[in-house]
Amino acid sequence: MRRDKLSRDKLKKGLAAVLLAASLVSLAACGSQSNSGSGSASAQQPATGESDDDVIRLGLTQFVEHPALDSVRKGILDGLADAGFTEGENLEVDYQNAHAEIANTVSIAQKFAGDKKDLVVAIATPSAQAVAKAITDVPIVFSTVTDPVSAQLVENLEKPGKNVTGTSDKVSMAQQLELIQQFVPDLKRLGVIYTTSEVNAEVQVKELEEAAKAKGIELIKSGISNSSEVQVGAQVILDKVQAILIPVDNTVVSSVEGVLIAAQKAKVPVFASDADTVKRGAVATHGINYYEMGVQTAQMAARILNGENPAEMPVEVTKKTDLIINETAAATFGLTIPDELKQSAAEIVK
Repeated sequence: MRRDKLSRDKLKKGLAAVLLAASLVSLAACGSQSNSGSGSASAQQPATGESDDDVIRLGLTQFVEHPALDSVRKGILDGLADAGFTEGENLEVDYQNAHAEIANTVSIAQKFAGDKKDLVVAIATPSAQAVAKAITDVPIVFSTVTDPVSAQLVENLEKPGKNVTGTSDKVSMAQQLELIQQFVPDLKRLGVIYTTSEVNAEVQVKELEEAAKAKGIELIKSGISNSSEVQVGAQVILDKVQAILIPVDNTVVSSVEGVLIAAQKAKVPVFASDADTVKRGAVATHGINYYEMGVQTAQMAARILNGENPAEMPVEVTKKTDLIINETAAATFGLTIPDELKQSAAEIVK
């Protein structure tokens, strides 16, 4: 469905109401912003005949490119188009990718602050943290942030309290552990590879550690700091574990092939926390649909553009997960897929 394009005046009125509340909360933090930035810019200019006053200026920042986050980005742009905000018509998109570098997230955030965007959308926790720190006078909508409270993006999930809200991709680590046990019934030692600087990864590892302890399973952790360490991080624990779980960790997921190559040689099965990593070679997951999360994020962004206050918009946490199984990966690792899992799977990748 297409709705009539908003006038700039209507948008400004809506944003004024939104930002008044945000500025009262964050007055001490407000100030001048730097106009420097880095990343790969791809600002889309308005279509011929469209005046600048009719165009919404969107800053879109993504921590790293990998299939899950790319699906989120596509869902955001499609969802905005469905809500009447179409790139190249009444929406100008300045897309910046940080390439998994924290310094880049900061530069991108400073660029967006200097550009005075109408709205900023941040994909993944590090990018969201950077823009939330740099921008207090423009609405921000985040996506795929596992724990927005621990990441200090919102005061609580029900009432974010500032100019920031969005969607969370938190999945149950206990549920993932139970799934692994169905494939590896005698599981006693589980490995996990995660980025020590990603808050979302640390939160999941803590939850996984508690779930493993309750089941008498030893969790062997391998912390890494950047994508170049991912394969080595896998190799140092392969001879100590019976299986590996990859959490929702953007740095590890972006280089997961390194884990899969090493694990296949060692015949140690790899499980994931997102569907796209299963499609790339992990055995199985109870994962969310990241494209749909992008659409959900876009719907929140559209509500803000229509005048809602992000400070009063609850963070939306995806409750539904789908069981995804990679039949080829299971065979590669010498695993048998239980019949009950075959019957309940939303998708079996051949």
